[in-house]
Amino acid sequence: MSKKLKLFLSVVFMCIFILGFLIGAQGKRIVTDTDSKEIYEYLKTFSDVIDIVKKNYVEEVKDKEIVYSAIKGVLESLDPHSSFLPPDMYKDMQSETKGEFGGIGIEITIKDGFPTVITPIEDTPAYKAGIKTGDHIMRIDGKPTKNMSLMDVVKLIRGAKGKPVNLTIMREGFTIPKDFKVIRDVIVVKSVKFRMLEGNYGYVRIVQFQEKTKRDLDNAIKELEKSSKEKPLKGIILDLRNNPGGLLEQAVEVSDKFITDGLIVYIEGRQKADEKMKFYARQKDDYTGPLVVLVNEGSASASEIVAGALQDYKRAIIVGAKTFGKGSVQTIFPLGDGSAMRLTTAKYYTPKGRSIQAEGITPDIGVDNTMVRGRERIVPLKEKDLEKSLDVDKNLKKTEESNDKSPETEDFQLTMGLQILKSWEALRGK
Repeated sequence: MSKKLKLFLSVVFMCIFILGFLIGAQGKRIVTDTDSKEIYEYLKTFSDVIDIVKKNYVEEVKDKEIVYSAIKGVLESLDPHSSFLPPDMYKDMQSETKGEFGGIGIEITIKDGFPTVITPIEDTPAYKAGIKTGDHIMRIDGKPTKNMSLMDVVKLIRGAKGKPVNLTIMREGFTIPKDFKVIRDVIVVKSVKFRMLEGNYGYVRIVQFQEKTKRDLDNAIKELEKSSKEKPLKGIILDLRNNPGGLLEQAVEVSDKFITDGLIVYIEGRQKADEKMKFYARQKDDYTGPLVVLVNEGSASASEIVAGALQDYKRAIIVGAKTFGKGSVQTIFPLGDGSAMRLTTAKYYTPKGRSIQAEGITPDIGVDNTMVRGRERIVPLKEKDLEKSLDVDKNLKKTEESNDKSPETEDFQLTMGLQILKSWEALRGK
């Protein structure tokens, strides 16, 4: 290995370690001599490994590949959501938040060594092909996925519009894995959908939290109020089922639409308690009418922020199944070569101080999950099921009672939500 490369690697990893120590101490802790010695020892070991690989590996390895792989290893060993984004992946991620990106439309994570579907995004190729929550992806175009990194899985799944990708899926109820052919497309996710229900009640579904979600929500409510004609809109069902989350600021603004004042959510990392980042209700054009929120096992992250805030203030009745439980915050740190790192930097808490991480939001009224096609059972995947998940007692295996009832094709959660709105005055008062 060249001296220049050794020096470069040493500087890079020294910066990473020092930054970690400084963050942990809020920039005020003095690194001891013992800590410094340990850092140098570890860096020397790392440098030795690189040197051996460069000189002795059976094939020549590019310096960039070694460094990128090392960074990936560091981040992916921390928790299920920290990761390294090479330049092409970082570019794709930026497109996703705008609601348009290439792929098949699934949110995935790693569970038991296999990529596992958190939720298929509504109206995408994966959703239409029959991919379901909890599906284990055993192979992608015949390539085994066991112990493959999340970023590598994403790379294999994404591709040119119109080109098929074959996913070999194992699902509870399958005796052997089955192949699903999914045609890639440019995924344009419509963030907000809405329609009028019987009796002048409105239905608003947020599919994903994107840059324009709050604006689209405002338009949806205005349209619903117009379509109610001479009679006022009696209430709204806000559907957050199978919503995998998205932008934190949009979750705050959506919550703000229904909460007149007060704290919506606060974020706490390794800083002191008096340095928490807090988000408050600010806007004036609130919707103050009756509100029911639908959630299920696929409601995660930003969805849980909204549901948690509305529940704490008793602003809405939460109906459905316990949510996914992703209460951690990831920060994107752009790097000089066009790549970036996604790092878990904090956890978020509801106004009453509840941490959602690995716990989720428990509905006020529990209703079995019926968001399925046909009569196949969906096996819920939760944050606490993921490897290296934060705040999970590793020595305690939590089990949940299985529900052997066959789900009906009727959307019973929505029906229950509508009945609650119709009984609002009796349940909550005017």
